[in-house]
Amino acid sequence: MDFLGFLNGSGLTQPAIWIAAAVACVILLRVSNVFRYIPNNQVGIVEKLWSPKGSIDDGFIALNGEAGYEPEVLRGGLHMMFPFMYRIHTSDLVTVGQGKIAYVFARDGAPLEPSQVLGANDTDDKSDFQDARRFLLGGGQKGPQRKVLREGTYAINTTQFAVITDERVYGHALSERERGVLGSMQLTITERWGFAPVVLAADHDLVGVVTVHDGPSLPPGEIIAPEVGTDLREEATFHNNFQEPEKFLAGGGYRGRQLQVIVEGTWYINRLFATVEAVPKTVIPVGNVGVVIFYTGPRTDDVSGEQYRHGELVLNGSRGVWKDPLLPGKYAFNTYAGKIEIIPTVNFILKWVRGEVGAMKLDENLSEISLITKDAFEPTLPLSVVMHIDYKKAPMIIQRFGDVKKLVEQTLDPMVSAFFKNIAQKMTLIELLQNRAAVQAEAADEMKAKFESYSLDLQEVLIGTPRAAAGDHTIENILIQLRSRQIAREQIETYQEQEKAAVQERALNEAKATAAAQTALTQSLIQVKVNENEGAAALARAQKDAETRKVTAAAVGEQSRLEGQGEADRVLAVGAANAQATKLAVDAYGGPEYRLAEQNFAKFADALTRINQPLVPQFLMSGGPAGEGSSAGLIPTAMLSSMFGQMMPGALEKLKDEAPKPARRANGQ
Repeated sequence: MDFLGFLNGSGLTQPAIWIAAAVACVILLRVSNVFRYIPNNQVGIVEKLWSPKGSIDDGFIALNGEAGYEPEVLRGGLHMMFPFMYRIHTSDLVTVGQGKIAYVFARDGAPLEPSQVLGANDTDDKSDFQDARRFLLGGGQKGPQRKVLREGTYAINTTQFAVITDERVYGHALSERERGVLGSMQLTITERWGFAPVVLAADHDLVGVVTVHDGPSLPPGEIIAPEVGTDLREEATFHNNFQEPEKFLAGGGYRGRQLQVIVEGTWYINRLFATVEAVPKTVIPVGNVGVVIFYTGPRTDDVSGEQYRHGELVLNGSRGVWKDPLLPGKYAFNTYAGKIEIIPTVNFILKWVRGEVGAMKLDENLSEISLITKDAFEPTLPLSVVMHIDYKKAPMIIQRFGDVKKLVEQTLDPMVSAFFKNIAQKMTLIELLQNRAAVQAEAADEMKAKFESYSLDLQEVLIGTPRAAAGDHTIENILIQLRSRQIAREQIETYQEQEKAAVQERALNEAKATAAAQTALTQSLIQVKVNENEGAAALARAQKDAETRKVTAAAVGEQSRLEGQGEADRVLAVGAANAQATKLAVDAYGGPEYRLAEQNFAKFADALTRINQPLVPQFLMSGGPAGEGSSAGLIPTAMLSSMFGQMMPGALEKLKDEAPKPARRANGQ
């Protein structure tokens, strides 16, 4: 009995029978999966429930019609299937946001090699993971894939490929364990900022140091993987800054930290394949050069020359100390592949002073030099040295000493200290203080040659004042004594200059007094000259009168002789008497010279009375230098001597003769 006969025998009416038949057909179609509608925002994953070919032998994707999950997916729409053979599972389309990266995990495929980290994607058949059959038939490997998905929407069989984004994990029929593995991968990618591209901004001056986590390992002795696939013209190997892992590996790339760095830009790099560490660019300031110590590269011959025996210098790009330093500028230098020592090429100062540190901190461990002088004092000497490094010789310094700070602390400090200790032992403390300039010049001359032997150019040596230890006032006491001596010397010179000033002041005052009395002095000198002239005239008249008298006496005598011999005796007696009288008169009054002097003295006294000056000067105005015995004064001394010499002798004799004489005693005494 068929289904309709069953319904007719059940006592149902005809319409009810037809409705029941329709419902039964719908249920039957639904159960048999003959028709299935797929929304346009989903895909249908086909699971084959049974097959004459049986089940699959390996994996869980049925490529040959076996029972299992089919590699192809159903897109949106109504699909008709063979009844009771298939089960359809729906899955959302995979959506990757703008500027994001999605990671793919293949659940089926060839196994990874023992040293392999990520699944290979070296054929076009596996490029976008939307054709699972081509992926599997092309030798696609299971596990996380090297290739990533960029922004967009993909119709992917999420049973074969689990897709990890920053928002969710796309996957179908995942076990709890698989969900845990994929969740752990999502966390790792998040920690590496792997869902976003690597962005290096130009204003941050950063470079990216790349570490590759897949591929062959480095050869023994190497620590940095060499650059590969950097030539844009080589399309098969140009990996464009590690964005295409397959081309990187095809070009011979190694696992590990890479010599090649990435610079400013946006780079979509699989963080499971390579991680990026942002480091600052190397900046070499103006006035400096950078000496490169390279840890990788080919080994080349030494180019330092036969004269340099302190190490080897190599060509730039080779392993070792590069011969040519880097000039001022910014460099995208891989600080893991080498080291750059910044060497100043301008003059810089090293201070042997505790607590004073230069900009490059080369002298932060230097302090004052401890000395012992010849007289057993123990001062400390602050010191500054100005020096310069030739930029072409900078690599030699690095090769020889490692860096400039080691040169300063291990070589220059002991050398300079020993030099000044030797000088101090030959001098007393006072000599060391007083001969500072000479010691400084000697140090500059002798140390210049020593610095040249270390490829350094010494410019200047500057010595400070020796100091005593804390609490020791010995040096200060000596300095106080030296200051006291100098003050005494200065006082002596001051007194000498003051004495000279006093003498000059006295001479100035005398000159001012002479100038003030010049008019009166001139008048007195003129009057003296007039008086001398008048005296001379009077003398001439007196001499003329005397001659006249002699002639008269002679004439009278001759007349008497002619008148008679008798009268001769009388006349002779009279003439003799007259002559005797004249002689007595002259003797009594001093002669004509006396008269002339008497007249001059009277006029001189009258002149002194008129000019209201004392006869004896109150002070002597000397016209010559002090202490030289000059006789120049207000009234010349020679003139006074002449006047009084002519006047006084006769006056004194006359006074003597006219003075009353004492009475003689009776006995004639």
